[in-house]
Amino acid sequence: MIFAMLMTACGQTENAGENQEAQAFSYTGFAMGTVVTETIYSSGEDRTADVETCLKEVENKWISWKSEDSEIAELNKNAGKSEQKISDETADCLSRVLKLSKDSDGAFDPTIGNITRLWDLDNGNTTVPDKSEINKLLKSVGYDRISLNGNKVSMETGTSIDLGAAGKGMGCDEIKKMFETDESIAGAVITVGGSSIMTYGSKPDGSDWTVALTDPRDTDDFLGTLTVKGEQYISTSGDYEKYFMVGDTRYHHIMDPKTGFPSRSGLISTTIICDKGLESDALATACFVLGKEKGMELAEKYGAEAIFVDEDKNVYMTDGAKDLFQLTKEGYQISE
Repeated sequence: MIFAMLMTACGQTENAGENQEAQAFSYTGFAMGTVVTETIYSSGEDRTADVETCLKEVENKWISWKSEDSEIAELNKNAGKSEQKISDETADCLSRVLKLSKDSDGAFDPTIGNITRLWDLDNGNTTVPDKSEINKLLKSVGYDRISLNGNKVSMETGTSIDLGAAGKGMGCDEIKKMFETDESIAGAVITVGGSSIMTYGSKPDGSDWTVALTDPRDTDDFLGTLTVKGEQYISTSGDYEKYFMVGDTRYHHIMDPKTGFPSRSGLISTTIICDKGLESDALATACFVLGKEKGMELAEKYGAEAIFVDEDKNVYMTDGAKDLFQLTKEGYQISE
């Protein structure tokens, strides 16, 4: 299956203007199962390889249920047993994930692992699972099946954590920490799989960061452009990323934890802009599942800006997003 890039970072100019010492270091690599593109403006060493290493460490040591050495894989393996101790970093991420799960009434739920593996869209599955099998696995879904006390975790038997819907954002949070320890880095734009973008600092000429959002029904074209300043995290969830068709029905990868089937909220794309990577990534999924009204309420609760597109090609935005986004694709209309 071909995976479309959701967003493309634009305006990656060479060093100019206010900071003549900064050089533009660009790199394309692979981490978290997807393509990573980077442009870093720095007066020091090239840190692009360190970004890729950082993302791989987050995946392999913390969040990947596939990696035997990750803490999440260890938690899943020992579900139903005694309390397990996890690192402070994983505990912090899990605490934030569980808060967002509660705030979204389970629209975002890290315990959906058994369901996502049953559908197996990551490996190109094109078969709808039997409903009885889905219903059976739904018994293992529920964020309240996880108990977190400091950095000690206990999980009910059969529970399986999958942090894929927040993983890229978690990786971007760690990249920010790395950048903050290097004063030579003036600015950067990092794209992880197209669905998660982080901007940091500023370009040497002082101009804004420009990000193009993909048209969810024509992935070779753009819906419009976002213009942002400084540090921002931009995440998009859409029904066009990983999917297959059966007749006129689209089966995509964004699962509704309550039904075990792809979400049918009326939305086809949700974009979140906020100041934290994990929250940006997870909110994009939660808002997609919740739908327009409840999704907007959740985004505003977190102080995030949002851009939603529905099946009728209506574009809905928070007030703050209206100052950041310019719709350019014909056939779509901005609605209140």
